[in-house]
Amino acid sequence: MLKMERSFPEEVLEHVFSFLQSDGDRNSISLVCKSWYEIERWCRRRIFVGNCYAVSPRILIRRFPDVRSITLKGKPHFADFNLVPEGWGGYVYPWIAAMASAYPWLEEIRLKRMVVTDESLELIAKSFKNFKLLVLSSCEGFSTDGLASIAANCRNLRELDLHESDVEDLSGHWLSHFPDTYTSLVSLNIACLGSEVSFSALERLVGRCPNLRSLRLNRAVPLDRLSNLLNRAPQLVELGTGAFSAELRSDVLSNLSSALSACKELKSLSGFWDVVPTYLPAVYSICPGITSLNLSYAIIQSPDLIKLVSQCPNLQRLWVLDYIEDVGLDALAASCKDLRELRVFPSDPFVVEANVSLTERGLISVSEGCPKLQSVLYFCRQMSNDALMTIARNQPNFTCFRLCIIEPRTPDYLTHEPLDVGFGAIVEHCKDLRRLSVSGLLTDRAFEYIGTYGKRLEMLSLAFAGDSDLGLHHVLSGCDNLRKLEIRDCPFGDKALLANAAKLETMRSLWMSSCSVSYGACKLLGQKLPRLNVEVIDERGHPESRPESCPVEKLYIYRSVAGPRFDMPGFVWTMDENSALRLT
Repeated sequence: MLKMERSFPEEVLEHVFSFLQSDGDRNSISLVCKSWYEIERWCRRRIFVGNCYAVSPRILIRRFPDVRSITLKGKPHFADFNLVPEGWGGYVYPWIAAMASAYPWLEEIRLKRMVVTDESLELIAKSFKNFKLLVLSSCEGFSTDGLASIAANCRNLRELDLHESDVEDLSGHWLSHFPDTYTSLVSLNIACLGSEVSFSALERLVGRCPNLRSLRLNRAVPLDRLSNLLNRAPQLVELGTGAFSAELRSDVLSNLSSALSACKELKSLSGFWDVVPTYLPAVYSICPGITSLNLSYAIIQSPDLIKLVSQCPNLQRLWVLDYIEDVGLDALAASCKDLRELRVFPSDPFVVEANVSLTERGLISVSEGCPKLQSVLYFCRQMSNDALMTIARNQPNFTCFRLCIIEPRTPDYLTHEPLDVGFGAIVEHCKDLRRLSVSGLLTDRAFEYIGTYGKRLEMLSLAFAGDSDLGLHHVLSGCDNLRKLEIRDCPFGDKALLANAAKLETMRSLWMSSCSVSYGACKLLGQKLPRLNVEVIDERGHPESRPESCPVEKLYIYRSVAGPRFDMPGFVWTMDENSALRLT
C-alpha cells in the first residue's frame, strides 16, 4: 500500500476521490493510510451530520477545513409527532457562527428539525458571498424578516426551500427584497407560509428567472392567478399549486388549461388545496408526463382521484389522503405500473368510525399491480395476518414498509390474533428492508421475527407493542445494521437495555418515551457508555426527587464525539460517567 500511495500525486488522488459521493465510501478511504486521510479531509466538500449534537462545529471544522455544502439534522424524528418537548434544543446559531469565519466559501446549507432564528438567517446572508442553496425542512423560530435578509443579500441563490417549516409571517412583501437584477433562482418552495405573499413581486421574480424549474406555492395564491405565473415559467418541471378553487368561470378553466398545456417539462405536481373538482380536468393534458403526485393536502373524493391517477401511466410516487379508498387504489394498481412509492395519510384520524372505505384490500391490490413498488407508508383501521403475508409475497423488494393502524393494539380483524405472523412475513420475505414501522397488536414473538430476519434494517419505529423486555432484546441482539431505533408506549425497560449496552455504541440513536426504563438504569448506562450521550428528559422535575426505580418520561441516547451538550434546558439531564457517579 505504501508503494502504491507514493506512485500517485496528491492531485490525482484528489480527483479520484471526487467521484466518490457516498459518505460511507469517503469515510472508508480516509482510513486507508495517513496520506489518504489528509488528502480526503482537504478535498471533502460535502458534509452530512445526522445529529447536530454528535459533533461540535469546532471538531468538524478542524477535520474538514474546506467544506462547501453541509446538511444538519437537529431534533429526533419523534419531534414530528410532538413527542419532543418545546425548548429541547436543536439550535443552529452556534453552527452558523462557527462556519461564518471558517467556511467563507460555503454554498449550501440544508437543515432539518432545527431552531433557526432571524439572526441566524441574517448571518448566513452576510457571511457567505457565493451562497446558493438554503433548505429549511421542518424548522422553526424564524420569520419572513429573516427570509427578506436572505433575499436581499444572497445574489447567487439558486434554491430556497421552506419544506414544512413553521414560519412567522410578519410581512408578505419579503419577496420584493430580491433585487431587480436577480435572475438565478432555480427552485422556490413557500408552500408552508400561512399568509399572502406579494403576488406582483412573485410574478416579477418568476418572470425574470429563466432557469426556474421548481415552484411550490402556498395556499394563499388564488387559482385565477396561477395561469399568469405559468405563462411566465413554461419551463417548470415541478409545480405546487396554491388553492385550487375559484368562482366557477369558464375563462379561469380555459386559461389554466392552456397555461398547463404549455408546460411541456412538468413531472411533479403538488398543492391542490381546497379543490373544486370542476377545475381538475385542467391538469389532464399533462398527466401522461407526471411521475410524482403529492395530494397529501388535497381533499379530493375517490371518483375524482380515480379519473386523475388513471391518466398518469408513468407515475412513480403518490402521496394521497385516504379519500382514495380501496377502489381508487384498485385503479392505481391497474394504471400505474411504474409506481415506486406510495403514502396514504388519514384525513381524520380522530374519528371513532371510519369516514372512508380504506382497508387492507387496497394495499394488497397495489402490491399485486405495481411490481416496482419499494416504499409504503399506509394509514388504515384494519389489517390481517393473511393480508400482510400476501403483501410480503407480492413485494419482496420493499426497502421501506411503514404500517400505521390508527387504533393502538388492534389485532387481526378476522381472527383477533396478534399480527406477529404478518410482520414476520414482511421481514422474512423483504430481504432488503431498511426501514420498518409496526403497529397493531404485537407480542414479543413479532420482535423475535424482526431480530431473526431484519439483518439489513437501519431504522425501526415501535409503538404500543410487545409484552416484555424480551421483545427489545430480540431487536437489539438480532438487527445487525440497526442505526436508529425509536420506541414509544412499549413495556420495554432496564434488563434489555443493560444487557445490550454495547449494541447502542454501534447505533446513531435510541429514543424511548413512556416505556419502563428506570432512572437507575439510565445512570448505569451513563457509566457503561462514556462515548454516548445518555439524556434523561423529564418535565416532572429532577429524577432525583423520585425513587431510582421510577421510570423516566423519555430517554434519548446518541453517539457523540463532542461530549455532553451545553444548551440543555432545565428538564434534560445527561447521565455521563462523572454525573452518574456524582448522583450516586
